Amino acid sequence: MNSVGIVAEYNPFHNGHEFQFQSAKKLAQSDIAIAVMSGNFLQRGEPALVNKWTRTKMALQAGVDIVIELPYAYAVQNAEIFAYGAVLLLDAVGCKNICFGSESGNIDQFYETVHFINHNRDEYNHYIRKFVKQGISYPSALSAAFKELKPYGNLVDLTKPNNILGFHYMSAGTKINSSISFHTVRRKNAEHHDKSLSSTSIASATSIRKSIHLHHDLREIRKYLPISTYNELLNYHARFGQFHSWEQYWTFLQYKIFSMTKEDLEEIYDVNEGLENRLIKASRSSNSFEEFMKSIKTKRYTWTRLQRTCVHILTNTKKQTILSLDNNPQYIRLLGMSEKGRKYLNSIKKELQVPLISKISGFQNDMLLLDLKASDIYALALPEPERSALLKLEFAQPPILYEQG
Repeated sequence: MNSVGIVAEYNPFHNGHEFQFQSAKKLAQSDIAIAVMSGNFLQRGEPALVNKWTRTKMALQAGVDIVIELPYAYAVQNAEIFAYGAVLLLDAVGCKNICFGSESGNIDQFYETVHFINHNRDEYNHYIRKFVKQGISYPSALSAAFKELKPYGNLVDLTKPNNILGFHYMSAGTKINSSISFHTVRRKNAEHHDKSLSSTSIASATSIRKSIHLHHDLREIRKYLPISTYNELLNYHARFGQFHSWEQYWTFLQYKIFSMTKEDLEEIYDVNEGLENRLIKASRSSNSFEEFMKSIKTKRYTWTRLQRTCVHILTNTKKQTILSLDNNPQYIRLLGMSEKGRKYLNSIKKELQVPLISKISGFQNDMLLLDLKASDIYALALPEPERSALLKLEFAQPPILYEQG
């Protein structure tokens, strides 16, 4: 069976996601759609609206065939590392194709841009270092460095968020010498970071989450979701009494910072260049996560980068821990599958070079320990007995087998 891989967070799964994976299967002429999905904390440094098991159900009910987890060590990272980890895992699970959404929608532009950057790699890296030293954020430095190379021809616009991710997916494929073919689907209607709901049936996940947190009424976002997603959100709220947001973790984060010395903070992954001083000062004067973030925001650090730093503080993830990990995939954690997905996995199981794990008991791995710790901390936002119920899921929940019909 021919397979196509999709990198996703499904926070939550919406109509745009459904359009993407259906288009991906057509473009790649694939029978199977495999999603590698972030766990309970996401690339933008946010807790997922609902836990990974619920988001897995959303994807399977909408037609995705297999969902595997992108480990925390890749998921809560900048775009380059996030993309690298995702491509590694999709390659490891036997994907022949990867399809991503982009503002461009033209895969030839991406191939030419990857070739252009690789041809000018030394000069590109020189300009990145130059602009970072000037105090601008890393993403802005990447865009500025690209412009300094005076790009010509049919190249992709690397100032757009989905174009940037697509570029990194394809760069990762080149880096690992993968034979994966890449495809892209042009994003419909809503931009990636749009904060307002669209007048059509497709809206960004950002605007959907904003509406949920602001109005506490799912009817506002009903038309942007498959009915299965809508029902899963209703069920989650009925069971756990809330959706997850950073404000629920603020007191835990504040406690962590209060209990750490300046030297302790310096050991945390992504804390550098004196950021620890701003963190300590702001934690003592802020009454909410929003207020705290506004206090520590600078030109050098994007909001997203700072949120990721906060996740690493919350999970006590140290520089040495991340740097000591093997960059190659250590395991493929299966979260769910359709009956067709199960048949696909059975057909390739003997060819896999990386362990496919469905039960975590008995499997020891440093990268997996980070995933488990992150899931434990994610559950802290809930009151008892809901907290204990969510904690147990990490060990008790087998991969979800979704039988359509």
